[in-house]
Amino acid sequence: MPPLLVLAAPLLGGLRAAGVVPPPPASGTARLERSWRELDQQLRALDALIPASAVPATPATPLLPQTLLSPNAAPGGVLTPAGASPVAPLNLPTAAELQPGRIAAVSLEQALAIAFANNASLQARRLEVAASLAELQAALGRYWPRISAFANGSSGQSSLNANAPLGNGNLGLGPNFAAGGAFAVPSGGAAYLNTYASGGAAGLALDYGLIDFARTPTIQASRARLEASRHRYANQLRQLQLQVSEAYYLLQQADQNVRIQDAAVRNDLLILQDALELKQAGLVPRLDVLRRRAIEATDQEGLIQAMADRAISRRQLGVLLNLPPALTPAAADPITAMPRWPLDLEASLLAAYRGNPELEALLAVREALARQRDASAAALLPRLALFASGGSYASNTNQYNIAVSQGGCCGSTVIPVQNNSGYDWSVGLGLRWLLFDAGSTAGEVRALTRRAEATAQEYAAQRDAIRLRLETAFFSHEASLARLSAARRGVAAALEAFRDGKLRYQSGLTSEVELSITQEQLIRSLVQRLNATVAVNISYARLLRELLPAPRDPGGNPSPQLQWPAASMAISAPP
Repeated sequence: MPPLLVLAAPLLGGLRAAGVVPPPPASGTARLERSWRELDQQLRALDALIPASAVPATPATPLLPQTLLSPNAAPGGVLTPAGASPVAPLNLPTAAELQPGRIAAVSLEQALAIAFANNASLQARRLEVAASLAELQAALGRYWPRISAFANGSSGQSSLNANAPLGNGNLGLGPNFAAGGAFAVPSGGAAYLNTYASGGAAGLALDYGLIDFARTPTIQASRARLEASRHRYANQLRQLQLQVSEAYYLLQQADQNVRIQDAAVRNDLLILQDALELKQAGLVPRLDVLRRRAIEATDQEGLIQAMADRAISRRQLGVLLNLPPALTPAAADPITAMPRWPLDLEASLLAAYRGNPELEALLAVREALARQRDASAAALLPRLALFASGGSYASNTNQYNIAVSQGGCCGSTVIPVQNNSGYDWSVGLGLRWLLFDAGSTAGEVRALTRRAEATAQEYAAQRDAIRLRLETAFFSHEASLARLSAARRGVAAALEAFRDGKLRYQSGLTSEVELSITQEQLIRSLVQRLNATVAVNISYARLLRELLPAPRDPGGNPSPQLQWPAASMAISAPP
């Protein structure tokens, strides 16, 4: 049985069961004689099962989606930090800003500089460091006395209507209280007056904690939180450089993949033209032309997907750089393979652990929790404070509408206008000692102790994660270098084989099948070399991320460092 019939045996069984194809004759010789006619009948029957409306019309020239052309346009200039200012954090883009805009080329080093200045996550870390510094400055104020000024003023009016139903002449208080005396009030005597008074006081008050056991640990906790914020900023700087480097290398890969797929499509069109000419001359069968068209369609599909991948990679890099919506970055650097990592695995691990900002941040958090625990425990200890205050006051009193009846009342001296002024001061010590709080402070101390212990476990987990990341990147880097060496040899051999195969096909010395296999091998070799080169660079960037020295001070201007050490030279290898 021919190989094609062997492959189509399951399908033929179904067609015979449906009555579309008659069963084969009993004689094996007759079946061999009629094999090609049966094959033609089977193909016709299979073609009849496909509705005509389901067969799409094939254009003479493949069309690329218009939506992919603008994002894949060539760069129209160079991207500089001056032209890459981000939009305001709380602004949303308008419809006009979301339209395809300018595409500018940027190098990796320049992209890192822009990211260090624009990236929103890094800016948030900077602000967190500034907030922690302000909290420390606020806590340091507890070492100094608190001095406050106070002032008050008031004015008001009151009226007095006094009546004495029983006088004081029968109390035996002396002649001054007897009838006609200076202080005598007869029974039924009454008096009425209005009083208007205004006054004010002003002064200074001082409060100074002489003995406060919670003050020092509170400040130490604030200082430790500041250190943790600085270490988190340094780690974010490392992580951002890795993210930008990976995005840039993947964009380079997408650019080169578009070039490879475009070259494959252009070559397909040339070979297809050769196949058409050879078919017209009767040198190749129709099958060669159909196969070339199928290969060209497949490569065209790969080109379209490669263009979509490049548009996505450009946008991913733009997001990391926090560029304006209408600005799209493009890779300006050629693809070059990074050198071999200069340190062995053990030295890399030791260097990664030394001064690692991830681990240092956890240690600082643990220290802050311990000091905060001490401050909470100090709430049960006595606090001695000095307080003092001093100031002056003044008042004015007016009494008017004075009237008496029935002999008057009530023996008081009425002064129409009176002004008073003076000063006062005080100083003393205050002691506060919490004797009972139903275990609230003890519970808070236990909670902070457990959090500190949990941070120690997080430190252990992060230590193991750093080792796993570094070992993964180290082994991947070594393997990628070996793959790159093999891929270079494969590209050289595949390129020569394709040149020979194309010449042999044009001369009629080989079949189109062999040419197709040679072409696929060349494209696969080019892609493998490209992937190996990008894998070398990404694994190098991941190794560098674990050892890269990063500044803790967000006020400085960090500079990108692409190699370890910085004096190393890259090995150029255009894929």
